[in-house]
Amino acid sequence: MSTIKRVVSIGAHSLDAELLGGPLLLKYARSGVHCTLVHVTQGRLEDPAAAEEAKQEYLQKLLNQNKRAAEKLGTDTIWLGYVSSNMPSTEEFQKRLASYFIEEKAELVITHWRGSMHPRHINTHDAVTGAVKQLRQQGNTIKLLYGETFEDLIGFIPQAYFSLTEAEKEQWFSALREYQVFRGEINDFPYMPYYTTNGKVRAVESGNKDFTVCYMYASLIEQELF
Repeated sequence: MSTIKRVVSIGAHSLDAELLGGPLLLKYARSGVHCTLVHVTQGRLEDPAAAEEAKQEYLQKLLNQNKRAAEKLGTDTIWLGYVSSNMPSTEEFQKRLASYFIEEKAELVITHWRGSMHPRHINTHDAVTGAVKQLRQQGNTIKLLYGETFEDLIGFIPQAYFSLTEAEKEQWFSALREYQVFRGEINDFPYMPYYTTNGKVRAVESGNKDFTVCYMYASLIEQELF
């Protein structure tokens, strides 16, 4: 790993930050780096048929899942306090993130690629990318990577591959399984089979013998080869 000392993974919803940055964060955390999972929004809190008590109970369950997943990855975690209906403008969101990156002395940020089926993933991509670009223009050396999820694959190009040991793979999946949605209790998407198979496919692509994950460079910001 590099000399980076502060890493942040930002996901639009619970589980996104862990899917996007989990494999890298657990590697960094094992070497003593301070890592944070940032959750922009928290789930389905706005069902008009749901009572306020049920909404708060659901929110607390998600926050508990955030915490347990972070503990298993060796990171900390925060929620930015938004739900889908009160997402700020891109400009306001970008400004808040730029301030957060400065305060936290973030050196590496991981977030969504823009080619997504989900509007809040796109909003998060735009705000994070804008904030990092702004800081880079001001002389900050902060770096940005886009992680891979099944919802953000339009135009996603694998560029940086990282293999996981069996122990690291199990650590990642153990954290992901803290989420009800990953365990298949919320919808019928086959999270475990998908990400297990994807790790094998990326291993074949990259010539690695072990389970492998991939990332995409923020080429419009970096403008140079790594």
